[in-house]
Amino acid sequence: MTQAQQAKLRKDMMPYEKSDPKKSIRQMINTLVPLFALWYAAYLSLSVSYWLTLPISIIAAGFVIRTFIIFHDCCHQSFFKSRKANDIIGNITGVITLVPYQQWKNCHSIHHATSSNLDKRGIGDMWVLTVDEYDAAPLKTKIAYRIYRNPFVMLLIGPIAIFLIAYRFNRKGARSKEKINTHLTNVAIVALYAFMCWLIGWQAFVLVQGPIFFISAMLGIWLFYVQHQFEDSYFEHEDEWSYVLAAVEGSSYYKLPKVLQWLTGNIGFHHVHHLSPKVPNYNLEKAHDDTPPLHHATTITLRTSLASLRFSLWDEESKSFISFKDRKRIMMRKSVSLK
Repeated sequence: MTQAQQAKLRKDMMPYEKSDPKKSIRQMINTLVPLFALWYAAYLSLSVSYWLTLPISIIAAGFVIRTFIIFHDCCHQSFFKSRKANDIIGNITGVITLVPYQQWKNCHSIHHATSSNLDKRGIGDMWVLTVDEYDAAPLKTKIAYRIYRNPFVMLLIGPIAIFLIAYRFNRKGARSKEKINTHLTNVAIVALYAFMCWLIGWQAFVLVQGPIFFISAMLGIWLFYVQHQFEDSYFEHEDEWSYVLAAVEGSSYYKLPKVLQWLTGNIGFHHVHHLSPKVPNYNLEKAHDDTPPLHHATTITLRTSLASLRFSLWDEESKSFISFKDRKRIMMRKSVSLK
């Protein structure tokens, strides 16, 4: 893709970057109202059977994901035209999803500006090592990396490590506004949870909120993971890195069933989102459909996305993700060829 084509592609996104207040308000209503209703229904179901509570909680978790997408758009200032409106709704939905607004907004902006750049990793993205970096790393780093990339650790421990622990603290170098916002978010979460425990009892609160939190956090981590960790992804060093190519080739089109696409706020059109973060989530599908060059983005489905669980290392030689087993086979072949 030439520089001119890349520039045109970014320009083609401009018509879709306009937020629609009516659509935004409608999305808030069809997201938050069902979420609260399902939460209450899950609570009422405790008196019937916990086996009824769990499926209700699973559905509610889907609406937490949808709430996070609203939060996500507010962080990009794309949900409303007004910065103040984005900040207010972003902070409210941040409390619901347990994510501090200012901290996540700043880190996520860095993620967009450096995604797939091998020389600017470490903020707002997942830990990725190249094959050469892994081979040269000390044993403790290799062990830590293998633990981090283990699917069970990522999906079962990750929700607690990230949403309950990591987001409660300020990152190094954070400015005062971000620090204060993190503290205020923590206070708001504690106050809300304390009130709910007082209102319905801590046991009932944990039984309802526990699975909703865990399932939504696990699915959120999975979505973020699979949108960048696919075999023929894109990673380059700074001197060859391109923002447009990182968006179109380094972000996947996660083609989900319509119900799941709706619940996840069209975030499966991740290549469009990375190309233009100002496009609100309800315009992502149309931007994709109306722009032929975007149809060439890597498309993954529920079934094919499972293959990404084995991808652990970026191989700069083949320009693809490989597994630890693949690395071992490559090393064996090289050792044989040297004999």
